Amino acid sequence: MEVAQVLHMNGGRGETSYAQNSLVQRKVISITMRIAEEAITNIYCNTFPTSLAIADLGCSSGPNTLYAVSELVKVVDEVRRKLGHQSPEYQVLLNDLPGNDFNAIFKSLAGFQENLKKQMGDGFGPCFFAGVPGSFYCRLFRAKSLHFVHSSYSLMWLSRVPEGLEGNKGNIYMASTSPPSVLKAYYMQFQTDFTLFLKCRSEELVAGGRMVLTILGRRSEDPSSKECCYIWELLAVALNEMVLEGIIEEEKFDSFNIPQYTPSPFEVESQVKKEGSFTIDRLEVSQVNWNAYDNEVYQSAAFEDGGYNVAKCMRAVAEPLLVSHFGEAIIDEVFSRYGEIVASRMSKEKTEFVNVTVSVTRKG
Repeated sequence: MEVAQVLHMNGGRGETSYAQNSLVQRKVISITMRIAEEAITNIYCNTFPTSLAIADLGCSSGPNTLYAVSELVKVVDEVRRKLGHQSPEYQVLLNDLPGNDFNAIFKSLAGFQENLKKQMGDGFGPCFFAGVPGSFYCRLFRAKSLHFVHSSYSLMWLSRVPEGLEGNKGNIYMASTSPPSVLKAYYMQFQTDFTLFLKCRSEELVAGGRMVLTILGRRSEDPSSKECCYIWELLAVALNEMVLEGIIEEEKFDSFNIPQYTPSPFEVESQVKKEGSFTIDRLEVSQVNWNAYDNEVYQSAAFEDGGYNVAKCMRAVAEPLLVSHFGEAIIDEVFSRYGEIVASRMSKEKTEFVNVTVSVTRKG
């Protein structure tokens, strides 16, 4: 499976689209935004650039795409007004893999810019936007052209499915039953990819430039910990059921693995220090419920809806990967079963995603 060709969120605005099923990701951006706001304020106040280039990597499409950018621009504008400075020109660079629904982003830009001008008032901008398709595991921008890089819930995706996963039968990801060789293969791929990401960004950021990255991760040092792998284990349960019923070929199931790694804070810190281009300003962990609509009222009906909501969220993310491997015919059935399985587990235990956020500065 060529990950760069098939990995993208579900496009459009339909019932199974990412645009309609990305509230968890929106909450994560909201929770971690204060760290990004602090970082971009720092870079602005240290340099007072007349032009400010902001890149959002793994921007996807839908309401979240421009949310982070608008919050960052608002913070800079508020600071520069307090200081009595003229507004910088903003260059906003939106990156994702080529399969991303860039058309939806471009269609929404005119309305977004109009609303932003109304909110900011006189003296703001101008603000220029560009879409940049491509993998962030290679160079995307001119050398020393960026001031600030933001990425949320993207860097856990690997550039490829790791090699050496033949012994991972019965699983589609790291799991408690995965042999040590599988866990090692995933970790080595993460190290390779994250190091390359840091190296590329170090060439593109100005000296003193800032970067805030939020990655789906874990607190535990065990890479097969339930806190990061459980959501995929439950999808494997649904797929396994269909294998036993003869709906999916066992060989097809055993050759499917998710190209993702959910690092611990220590692993993120270690790779940043080892690569050497950045100093770490902040490293924080947060969490958000699997069910973004969960209001902490634990009722059986709420859990049934919760399982359905989580399944829709995961479908918006994982459907293109599943379709490329298994075909479209099984998708509705997979996620129907998955919703029931997730609802059952959520009724018995607290389920949360763990987020690792790191704020770094490019060394001079």
